Formats: sequence, C-alpha cells, structure tokens
Amino acid sequence: MFVINKDSDVEVKLHNNLNDGTESGERGTIKPKANFDADQDAAALKKAIEGLGTNEKIVIEILTTRSSAQRQLICKAYEKATSRTLVKDLKGDTSGDFEELLVALITPPAEYDCHEVMRAMKGVGTKDKVLIEIFASRSNQQIKALSDVYFKETKKQLTAALESEVSGDYSKALLLLALGKRDESTTVDVNKAREDAKALYNAGEKKWGTDEAKFIEILCKKSIPHLRQTLIEYKNISGKTLQQSIEGEMSGDLENLLVAVVKCVKSVPGYFAELLHESMKGGGTDESTLNRIMVSRSEIDLLDIRAEFKKLYEHSLLSAIQSDLSGDHCECVKAICGGDD
Repeated sequence: MFVINKDSDVEVKLHNNLNDGTESGERGTIKPKANFDADQDAAALKKAIEGLGTNEKIVIEILTTRSSAQRQLICKAYEKATSRTLVKDLKGDTSGDFEELLVALITPPAEYDCHEVMRAMKGVGTKDKVLIEIFASRSNQQIKALSDVYFKETKKQLTAALESEVSGDYSKALLLLALGKRDESTTVDVNKAREDAKALYNAGEKKWGTDEAKFIEILCKKSIPHLRQTLIEYKNISGKTLQQSIEGEMSGDLENLLVAVVKCVKSVPGYFAELLHESMKGGGTDESTLNRIMVSRSEIDLLDIRAEFKKLYEHSLLSAIQSDLSGDHCECVKAICGGDD
C-alpha cells in the first residue's frame, strides 16, 4: 500500500500484512468449514463425549476445523440436544492444558480475551506479561469488544479495574492502550514522523534522565503506519533502534510494554513468533501463553506467525510443538497450527 506525504510528495511504502492487528481470516490456519451443519457436529461431539472415555480425536477434529462463529453455533445446537453446555461437558471429560485449550476454542474471541485479562488481574499480584501481550497487540476494535464483555460481566469499566491493579508510568501507558483509541489513519507524513522521532530522541538518548510521558504519548496514541515511519526516522537520527533506546533508558513493566508496542509496530506476527518461542524454550512450557496465542491468532495471522517463526529460529513451529508437548494437548495444538513450513 502506498500513501502520500502531502508536505513533501514523498511516497512511503507500507507493508499491508496484518501488522496492524486487524481481524482478517485470510492469514489464519482455521477457516470456516464448507457445508457446515451445526446439528450434525453437535451430535458427533455428544457421541464422542458420552459413555466410558472420550473420543478425543473426534473432539479435536471438529473443534479445530470450524471457525469460531461456527463453533458458537455448535455450542447452541449441543445445548439444545443435551440440555447441557458443551463447556461443562468438556470440563467434566478432559483436564489440564488440553481442557483449557478446548474451552478456549469454544469461547468467543472477545470473551476469551476478557477472561484472560480478568485472570491476569485475579488474586495477589498482577500477571503483567499477559496484560502487556493483549493490550500491545490488539486492534482498537478488539480492545473495545473485550471492554464491552468486561462491562457486561462485571458492571464495571475495564480501565477502572486496571487502574486499581497497576501504577506509575506503566499504568498510564496500559490505560491509554486499554481505551482502544489509537489513531487509525493510514496516511503517513514523513515530516511529522521525523518530528516525533526527534521528540523521542530528545526525551531519551539526548537528555539526562528520561521523559517517559513523551514515549507513552507517541507510542500509545499514534497510528501504526505513522509509528513504522517514526522507527525508520529514529534510527536515522539516533543510530540506534527505538527498541534499543527504550531498553537502555527504561526498566520493569513500562520497558516491557513499550518494547512490545514497538515489536508489534514492526510486525505483529514476528512478535507472536517470539512469544511462542519463549513459551517453549528451556525447562518446562508456558502452556497458557501457548494456548492463548494459538487460539487467538488461528483465524487472523497464524500462517504469518509460522513463517516468522521459521525465519527467526530456522525450524518450523510445528516441529517445536511436537518436541515440546505431548498427548492430546499436543495433537490439538498441532491441528490448530496446521502444516509444516
């Protein structure tokens, strides 16, 4: 996509490859099933779940080859046929990470994001890693949908709940993102991007101490295409990447959040490829992060995430899953992942 800088008539080429986090089924691994029949699927699931033992293969095959919207229709048909919810029956018949993954698959996307945010805020301490992942990567529309579900379920504003959990500059940045009001313009003015790059340089590298407010204002409010150009201009001015400057100037949750925003500006699929690698490297697996990314990106950009993973780590996402997971959980994640790149 080309956009014109009206002031200097310079054309800026932007990659229109879902890096803005918008919802599109084009780059997902899961597509709507043709000739879909919710009643037939519900009957097959009922048969697979009832009786001694569960036919996990049938459950996985159905739930990983239907779109989220189709899975909602299956849930309604299942409840109509059995007078029980599919969620309750799956929880009764499966356990652990496999159960968590199946429940995620049959939960509407906005509701799932909302429940993950609620879980991150529950109990003593906040799971900031989850909040950062969700609010740095979601589009305005996704954040607003998440907020609507939160209000419907709790009768409270999401921003008010977040404000009671987090503090300082990190709180200011997170709350700005949680408003879901990032500028959505697609035109880029190179001169304005250069001005913002200079403002960021002056607020960090050039001065003693850091003006965090300037970083928060620009990175959490400006449009993604504008910020992409700002990253280029910043490197020209500073000689460093903006990510390197943030890592050198800041610390803690604010650093982690702003670095996540910068990574998502560059490439949302690249950001998630890194998170998936982190979730599986070393001893033990972060199954919650793995499940969340696989489900939430399965109809948006999981094909691009797979490609970025292969480029970054020189082996496929599927091979990483196969070597790190086991049992029904592994089979279900593999089915969501799709082919081997």
